[in-house]
Amino acid sequence: MPHDDFATEPVEGLPEKPPAGEMILWQGKPLAFALARDALSLYWVAGYFVLLAIWRVGVSSADMPFTAALPLGVPFLVLGAVACLVLYGVAYVLARTTVYTVTTARVAMRVGAALTVTLNLPFTRIASADLMVKSDGTGSVVFETLGDVRLSYLVLWPHVRPWRMKKTQPALRSIPDAARVAQIVADAAETRISQPEISTRAPGGATVAAE
Repeated sequence: MPHDDFATEPVEGLPEKPPAGEMILWQGKPLAFALARDALSLYWVAGYFVLLAIWRVGVSSADMPFTAALPLGVPFLVLGAVACLVLYGVAYVLARTTVYTVTTARVAMRVGAALTVTLNLPFTRIASADLMVKSDGTGSVVFETLGDVRLSYLVLWPHVRPWRMKKTQPALRSIPDAARVAQIVADAAETRISQPEISTRAPGGATVAAE
């Protein structure tokens, strides 16, 4: 019998049911090809092996006819195709095990193929969000957190802004129709943040802010 590692989730992508009054506005996953292109440098790897093939043919054609040197570049193209297939396979697994969720109160990210974690980002803890979009409409929505919130770059990768290791910026990476998702996030965050906070006095004199 096949085993579903996420069968215990009451709602796909969330470790527990949303509290009363919190509604899910959008859920989605990265596109495997876009993730391989954006996070795993698929085009760069393919271009590298093409350049190796051209170099091999060019060097060999100095000592033999071009038509005889041409097949010498084929092994590099085959290796490049295998490498690209491996990268796409990794991206497919990462995309398949990822669920991004936007609710009226937060952004949740269930990520990780081997080590699965769920990251909750309340809108009240997000300083800003940036949209990075490609010509095909896919893109990423990147979040900068408030205060001293520290997140592990390695645990969240590739669902992060590349090379921002000093302060990790989580991201909804390589999603379709990224501009529409960014607008959903912006509208939900504006609505949530405009709601007043209610401060209550806890035992011992501590003040607790109830969102």
